[in-house]
Amino acid sequence: MTTQPATSAAAAAIGKRLAGHRLLWPALILLALLLGNLAFHHDFFSVHVRDGHLYGSLIDILQFGAPLILVALGMTLIIATRGIDLSVGSTVAIAGALACGHISTAAHPGSVATLLTAVALALGVALVLGLANGFLVSGLGVQPIVATLILMVAGRGVAQLITGGQIITVTSSPYKMIGGGYWLTFPFAVLLAAALVALTALVTRRSALGMLIESVGGNPAASRLVGIRAGGLLALVYVFSALCAAVAGLMISSNVSSADGNNAGLWIELDAILAVVIGGTALTGGRFSLGGTVLGALIIQTLSTTVYTLGVPPETTLVFKAFVVIVVCLVQSPVFRAKVPRRRRTTTPRSHTTAGATPQQQEVRA
Repeated sequence: MTTQPATSAAAAAIGKRLAGHRLLWPALILLALLLGNLAFHHDFFSVHVRDGHLYGSLIDILQFGAPLILVALGMTLIIATRGIDLSVGSTVAIAGALACGHISTAAHPGSVATLLTAVALALGVALVLGLANGFLVSGLGVQPIVATLILMVAGRGVAQLITGGQIITVTSSPYKMIGGGYWLTFPFAVLLAAALVALTALVTRRSALGMLIESVGGNPAASRLVGIRAGGLLALVYVFSALCAAVAGLMISSNVSSADGNNAGLWIELDAILAVVIGGTALTGGRFSLGGTVLGALIIQTLSTTVYTLGVPPETTLVFKAFVVIVVCLVQSPVFRAKVPRRRRTTTPRSHTTAGATPQQQEVRA
């Protein structure tokens, strides 16, 4: 007799906990987009093996969404500190241009040594760029949006200088592996992005680093009073963001075997910010969600795939994406859901409750 009510209460408690989870709405939105694609293409969920590699629409979403996941990963930690990084797109272009430029001029472009040198060069320059952003923000007190806007504008010009205003094409099988290769039947870019996300989650959630980042973003004054050195943390997150953008740049350039200083990573910073916000991390800083960021990035990539699946004309693609993003943000907003008109409860007419009462009693009851 008591087992069934206890089970029902436990199920209700689990349902209430799931309903209040921050990842519920991003997960439902991603599922809705995937099911919408399935309605137009019945084989959308099909995944098959060809030449030892996995192929399918879902695999494409993961592979093409890997660079955005990495850029959004670094952006999450910066937004958690009440900052913003508008220079990640330029860092993507610079990293790809440096790597492809080195490979194209190397004596042995297809060797592993050339690949390692190109990757080290791209990551080293990204480290310097991240330190520059961190110094402007934490050392000189420049507003993050202004400090990173400098590199956003200048960095695109630097990438053009590196490529000479041309598209650098390379032929290197080891370099192709980063963004377009497969390992254990899975796209290598997906495995690399998953490893970096798991490593970031391990470092930020299994150590005090995540709590320190959230404290600096949530309450800078209190964190300063308890002795937390915010300057070092700010420099660290900007360096991490630049490194993530550099890896994304290597993925993008290696996938197409070329570097385009003008278009590589163009506006990816806006998609990254949107992915972080959709994932539940507030722009006001404080608590962050790495899982929500991954879901947000997959939502944006799925939306891009949906645009091509539905055959939306190219000239209206951005308008279509903007409309869907607005709907997604409204559905996810608790304030908007609270303001949606609900069915009013039926109330007893006042005439029944005030019949026979004096005018003073009616006024008191009203």
